[in-house]
Amino acid sequence: MPSITVDALLKEQGKLLKLSLVGGRNGLNREIRESQIQKPGLILTGFISDINSDRIQVFGYSEMRYLRNLPLKHRKNLLNHLATLPIPCVIVTKGLRISGLLKEFAENSNIPLLRSTLSSSVFIDNIINFLEDRLAPSTLFHGGLVDVLGIGILIFGKSGIGKSESALDLISRGYRLVADDVVDIWRKEPSTLFGQGTGVIKYHMEVRGLGIINIRDIFGITAIREKKQIDIAVKLVSWDPETDYDRLGFSEEVLTLLNVELPLLRIPVSPGRSVATIIEVAARNHILKIMGHDSALDFAKHLDKVILLNQTGRKKISE
Repeated sequence: MPSITVDALLKEQGKLLKLSLVGGRNGLNREIRESQIQKPGLILTGFISDINSDRIQVFGYSEMRYLRNLPLKHRKNLLNHLATLPIPCVIVTKGLRISGLLKEFAENSNIPLLRSTLSSSVFIDNIINFLEDRLAPSTLFHGGLVDVLGIGILIFGKSGIGKSESALDLISRGYRLVADDVVDIWRKEPSTLFGQGTGVIKYHMEVRGLGIINIRDIFGITAIREKKQIDIAVKLVSWDPETDYDRLGFSEEVLTLLNVELPLLRIPVSPGRSVATIIEVAARNHILKIMGHDSALDFAKHLDKVILLNQTGRKKISE
C-alpha cells in the first residue's frame, strides 16, 4: 500500500503548505497511508471511538479554542488517549498558538506536531490534493505517452517497433511528449489514469541512429508536458498478412491498467505506413466519440438505410 512519511511530507510540501515542526521530531518516520484528513470535532467532546487513527488530525481555530477551555484533567485524559493511537501527525492551522501541554504530548508520544499558517479550509484542500496523487496506486509501464490535441495517447509495442519514432514524428507536428520508454502511471479515483516521465530520462528520447536526444532543448518548452491524463492506448504490431485486422472500427478492445480499462487500438506497422498520421487521426476520432459521433456506427446506420431502401425498391418493382 502506498505511503509517505511525515518527514517526506515536510520536505516535499513544507513550503507550499506553510508547515513547520513544533514537536515530536522522533516520530517523523511515521507513515501516512490515508489521503483524507480528520478534524476532531465531536471527538474532543468524548466520542473517541469515532476517531480514524490512520488519518492526519487537523486542529483548527474551533478545535484549539475548545481544547483550551476544557478542564485540565479532561484535557490531559484526552491527549493521553490520543497518544496511544497510531496517528501519523497532528497539524494546527492558521498559525495558532500551541500550548505547552500539546507540545509535551507530542514529545512524550513521538507524534509529530506541526503548524501551518494557512487557514483550515485552504490547508485541507491542498493537502488532500497532494496526498491523493502521492498515495494513488501506481505502476511503471514500458512505452511512451504523448499529448495529441488534448488526448493522452499511450503508445506501446515490442522493442524496435517504432514507438519513439512515431512519438518524434508527432512532436515535429507540434504535439507534446509526456514520457518516452518508461511511463510512471497512477490512478486517480475513481477511475482516471495519469502518466508522467521518470527520473533522469524525463524529456529525453532514444532514437536509433541518433542516440539520446533532449526534446525540451531541441523543440522548446512547448513540446513537453509534465503529466497528462491517459485517454486511449495504441499498440504497434508488426504487419502480418495472415492476420485479420479490424477494418471497420466495430471491435472494442481494452487495455486494463490499475483496474482501469482504456480503449485499445492495434496499429499494424509496415514500410511506407505513416503511423504518426494514423495516431493523430485516432486522437481526432476519439474526440468525435466524446462529442457523441462514432464514425463507424454512423456509417453502419447509413449503410443499413441504403440496404433497406434498395430492398424496398426491388420489392416494389417485383410487385
